[in-house]
Amino acid sequence: MSDLAKRCIAELTGTALLVYFGAGAAAITLMIARGTDTGTPFNSGIGALGGLGDWFAIGMAFAIVIAAVIYSMGRVSGAHINPAVTIALWATKRFPPGETGAYIVAQLIGGALGSLLFAASAGMDAVTVGGLGATAPFPGIGYGQAILAEAIGTFVLMMVIMGVAVDKKAPQGFAGLVIGLTVGGVITTIGNLTGSSLNTARTFGPYLIDSLLGGPDLWVYFPIYVIGPIVGAVVAAFFYGYIGGEAVTVE
Repeated sequence: MSDLAKRCIAELTGTALLVYFGAGAAAITLMIARGTDTGTPFNSGIGALGGLGDWFAIGMAFAIVIAAVIYSMGRVSGAHINPAVTIALWATKRFPPGETGAYIVAQLIGGALGSLLFAASAGMDAVTVGGLGATAPFPGIGYGQAILAEAIGTFVLMMVIMGVAVDKKAPQGFAGLVIGLTVGGVITTIGNLTGSSLNTARTFGPYLIDSLLGGPDLWVYFPIYVIGPIVGAVVAAFFYGYIGGEAVTVE
């Protein structure tokens, strides 16, 4: 098996774990809410109590699984587990062009596999009530606002990735912890605006499996989670270079 194939398998596995545990936590929260308040419709709120407490818990689920993936598979594939990250590194010549498409395909397949495995684990309530943790703008948040929020959130994430994982002067051993906590913090803040995807594969997986299993049809919102994260990540990668950050460049 080629080195690229092994790295793509790592990206697929890492993204599947991210969606299973991260998006799965959002689905479970909605299922708990439905159990305590049968009048709670999908995507009008989150959790039995609502508020930042629920988003903090979901954010911590993402933080922990992201840290676990980075520490376990970062040395194999770099643990991008996010098409926006791969595209930003490619755009700034820090990732080989010939491998970019393969990584993105692996991440999208991983996102779908993670959602499918979660549905198999949790049952149909995870689909019909929890929507497999699918992201969508919350009431009162317009399309443009949602794209802006996703772009800003991913900008912060990518700046941290550049500083602690890509920059050759980065301190060693902290990338998984810091990147994971950054995602958790961003989710806590903008979760109730857009669901805080920051990752096209994280949204693609639940959307696809929801469509196949009879869950909510949210594809009209999918461009938000393509445009926002990619723009935010690419701008951050170029900005990091502009302000003088040093990073490994692929020749």
